[in-house]
Amino acid sequence: MLRTIADPTRLQLFRLLEQAPDGEACVCDLADALGLRQSTLSHHLKIMTEAGLLDRERRGTWAWFSVNHEGLQRIRSILDPAPRAPGD
Repeated sequence: MLRTIADPTRLQLFRLLEQAPDGEACVCDLADALGLRQSTLSHHLKIMTEAGLLDRERRGTWAWFSVNHEGLQRIRSILDPAPRAPGD
């Protein structure tokens, strides 16, 4: 999961989706925002969805993506583990 989000393009995608109005964005809007070809963008989004970081919803001919909050919480728990008792 961390390897997935460590890629600079994927991290940028994740940030865009976190800050998107209504918490979601169409793949067409993401391609324009990042200046990526749609095939490249789709590859990154597929990897992130399979890793549990994004949710995907099909609406007509477009796919809409949003942050999967359970996946986000897993990343946060990895990066900020519970404090340990002294001597542990």
